[in-house]
Amino acid sequence: MVTKKKTTTKSKKKKEEAEPPAPEVSEALKPKTLPRLAPEGIRTFTVARQYDETGVSGEGVVIEGLTLATGQCVVHWLYPPPRGGIAIFDSMNDFIKVHIQPHPSNRTIITYDDGEQEKFGLFTEEEKFEDEKDSD
Repeated sequence: MVTKKKTTTKSKKKKEEAEPPAPEVSEALKPKTLPRLAPEGIRTFTVARQYDETGVSGEGVVIEGLTLATGQCVVHWLYPPPRGGIAIFDSMNDFIKVHIQPHPSNRTIITYDDGEQEKFGLFTEEEKFEDEKDSD
């Protein structure tokens, strides 16, 4: 046989005093689950210049960066020290159009983490494909 314990009004009052009722939250303010997540994946790269026609950022590796699976490109200029600067572009092509193509005499090489390279500027056709020949 189960006996039920009666709750007295005194203990009910104590409970109500201890825990005020939570205010109702508008549905518009509640977080919604996302219908789809953005694509994942990061590809890193460096930008090296064999010459610096402007004399600002120098020669050698001047940028480290990454591309996201969404296509966006984030670059970290390594100049001026100690922090450099950060820029975000809608795409790698946008970054190249703004910072690489206008300076062909810089002879710029972008090297990705998987070893792929892109060469821009005043390279001879033989120089552009030199690495491909060496890897065969």
